[in-house]
Order: sequence, then structure tokens, then C-alpha cells
Amino acid sequence: MIGSRVLEELLRRGHKVTATARHPEKIARSAGVVAIEADAGDPESVADAAEGAEAAICAIAPPHENPERIVGTIRELIEGLGLAGVQRLIVVGGAGSLEVATGIQLVDTPEFPAAWLGVARAHREVLPVLKASRLEWSYFSPAAMIQPGERTGKFRLGGNELLTDDNGESRISAEDYAVALVDELERPRRVRQQFTAAY
Repeated sequence: MIGSRVLEELLRRGHKVTATARHPEKIARSAGVVAIEADAGDPESVADAAEGAEAAICAIAPPHENPERIVGTIRELIEGLGLAGVQRLIVVGGAGSLEVATGIQLVDTPEFPAAWLGVARAHREVLPVLKASRLEWSYFSPAAMIQPGERTGKFRLGGNELLTDDNGESRISAEDYAVALVDELERPRRVRQQFTAAY
């Protein structure tokens, strides 16, 4: 859901994109996109795919059956980008690591959906891996609720705290999330930081 919207936003702004996946045939073909097979968990595969790139965007969802794999995959991705000489990485993160109060993350609240605990906890462990790297990384957490919707270009940005509206809701469309991500790519302001966006 998110990766496809980010790709659309990149193309809308005229970027040339190498889109990688284990099954590149699933990537929508259009002008400005080269779809290739690559494995984020294989540094050599990453290095080959990222050769000559100015930046990388990682929109990998942790597998529900083994969410902890995302941590190792990010380590391998970082190694591969290093081999290719790519310094800039933006990771599509999770909302679970956003704070709802000082020192209390969303994933640790009683209201957090049990079905998503494993994925959220695993994604939280990606942050220390990024912090230990030498990359110019950004970890972009969405609002608590992200789903397909409209591209309005109107939203608020924040740091590592969950943003909510006047009704206490934390939400953003996948389209506006993509706008915010590409904004950060084009005009970096959150390098080596976690940040978020919501209405």
C-alpha cells in the first residue's frame, strides 16, 4: 500500500526510480521506472541494485509469521547500500515506536491491537540499527491509522511523538504520507531522526 504510493509520488515529481522486489513483475510499469529483482536481505543484491543511486527508500513490511526478520534485513540493507556508496536512506517505519507520553510508546499501551504487537515491536528494533549506522537515515513513522485516501498535501509533521487531531485521532492517507516522504527526500530536514506525519 505505502510503497506503491511513494513510487507514484516520485514519478509525479519527475524522479527516475529503480524499484526493487523479489517479484518485480508486481511493480506497475510506467515511464521513469526500472523494475528489477533484488533481495534487501542480501548485501550483494542490494549493492547491485543501488549502484549509482542518490538515495534509497525502504518500504518493507515485516512478515507477520516472523516479524523479527525485519531487523536482520535492515542490517543487510545498510551493508549493501554501503557497498554501493549510497548514503541516504529513508525507512518506512511503524507508528508503534511513537511516544504517547514521556517514555511511553504507543506499542506499550493497553489499547494497542494485539494482532499487530509482534510487527510493531520488531519494527521498533530497527531504530537502534539505524542509529548505529553511518548512513544519513530517516525513520518515518506514519500516524496510528494509515490507509488509502486522498492526496491533499495538507498535514502536520512531528518528531517521535504521536500526533492526534482535536478528536484524539491519529490518521493520515497513504497518499499524503508519500507526499511527506518525498518532501523529506528532496529537502532533508530529519536526517538521523525519527519523524511522523498526521492530520
